[in-house]
Amino acid sequence: MEGLELMAERPRQAFWSGKRVLITGHTGFIGGWLSHALTSLGAKVSGYADEVPTTPSLFEATGLADLVTDHRGDIADASRVAEVFGRDQPEIVFHLAAQPLVRRAFRKPVETYQANLMGTLAVLEGVRHAKSVAAAVFMTTDKVYLNKEWIWPYRETDELGGHEPYGLSKAMAEMAIAQYRKTYFGGQGDAGGTARIVSVRAGNVFGGGDWSEDRLVPDAVRAWGSGQPLVIRSPQSTRPWQHVLEVADGLLMLAERAASASGATGAPLQDAYNIGPDAAAVVPVGDLVQRMSEKWGAGADVRIETPQWQAPESKLLAVDSALLRQDFGWQPKFSLDKGLDMTIAWYRSVLRDPSSSRLITQKQIAGLFDDQC
Repeated sequence: MEGLELMAERPRQAFWSGKRVLITGHTGFIGGWLSHALTSLGAKVSGYADEVPTTPSLFEATGLADLVTDHRGDIADASRVAEVFGRDQPEIVFHLAAQPLVRRAFRKPVETYQANLMGTLAVLEGVRHAKSVAAAVFMTTDKVYLNKEWIWPYRETDELGGHEPYGLSKAMAEMAIAQYRKTYFGGQGDAGGTARIVSVRAGNVFGGGDWSEDRLVPDAVRAWGSGQPLVIRSPQSTRPWQHVLEVADGLLMLAERAASASGATGAPLQDAYNIGPDAAAVVPVGDLVQRMSEKWGAGADVRIETPQWQAPESKLLAVDSALLRQDFGWQPKFSLDKGLDMTIAWYRSVLRDPSSSRLITQKQIAGLFDDQC
């Protein structure tokens, strides 16, 4: 079995070993996990972000600054972004930097549009002018679709739009990506870039090391870790839940395919892909909380409160990942319960011994690659 595992690992390891990779948003939750995954594969990773978004954070807890080249600046500062591209000459780019919180977007819409739209444009410009870049993957969200509160999962060809600032800012980013792809990455000579660019629309992501405000899993850990009940506001809202490593795996796969197909005519790579879980993991908030509570054990109490005013959010949301499965054979590696087990194991380990955060992060990443074997 060990020999088979090594044979199965070798193509991915060989692709990434020594690759120059730039990740925007590397100080965040998903960016942090992706950075660790890439360094474990031997990539030379540099990151660009304005700040560490939370305290505590995966970035600081795992000492990620020791493993990557850490650049700081406003993601919407096109000249600073261009400077980083020129200095590091990345071959692969992952754009994850964003204002990712729905409720914060209601409070600070201009900040949200600035980060999510203008930040995407700054990175698109960086990719366009950097001849070193073979592939760029832009991550948006499942909330880019104009939500019609229907029971069917959204497909990549469904209408984009948004009824709130976060979703619309990301839909506008998708439109900017599409415009750049058509205008500047279609062989337009000196005005265009040579990279292959693809966007990724992921469902609700959870996992260890997320300490963001107004997110269900970190809210639960903060509450239960301090002996308080978790307060939830919309137990019937349904979401596509998936572990962060599922998304990291999809991002890596698409970057590999895009880089291999760079410049090739008719390569089997679509403009955008959904990454979402199996139907069994598309469950209401109340269902997810019940599972988490049972796994956490004693003290995991829950209270439902309906606030006087609540930001309008979709009640039904799911994405169809059939295109990614059809084109590349991708499929989720973990069940919902397995992902929750991994997440609770991560937080319990770190709450007990903060120095264990890098080890358990790397161990769970190794588990993803082992499962692929």
